[in-house]
Amino acid sequence: MKTLIAEDDYTSRRLLQKLLSHYGQCDVAVNGREALDAFIRALNDAVPYDLVCMDIMMPELNGMEALRAMREEENRAKKYPASKIIMTTALDSPKDIIEAYYSGGCSDYLVKPIDTKRLLTLLRDYRLIEDVR
Repeated sequence: MKTLIAEDDYTSRRLLQKLLSHYGQCDVAVNGREALDAFIRALNDAVPYDLVCMDIMMPELNGMEALRAMREEENRAKKYPASKIIMTTALDSPKDIIEAYYSGGCSDYLVKPIDTKRLLTLLRDYRLIEDVR
């Protein structure tokens, strides 16, 4: 599994990286612009991300803007299955959740602090991992 973690908070970023690195390559981005650039580069290099875990409240380009741009890039490329993009954020209002699913096209939405069992269950349901550690 190839994963991109887009998170500006160091502790949250390291926690996800430590957890997900057991299942494959983990790249990190500290803002939405870096995340989008990495995502586009991976598509162009023919090695797209299987999973993106992305915060919403990030500098330079917020997670919702980056999410929409990522989906646009996937639609343009039309070569690969869509990446699973999970929004991992402290924002838990219905408005934010609805926007992420319907306007942005996220695969799932997890509110911080992240329930690691729930995240691993999602990854198993997506068939990205076989076991839950």
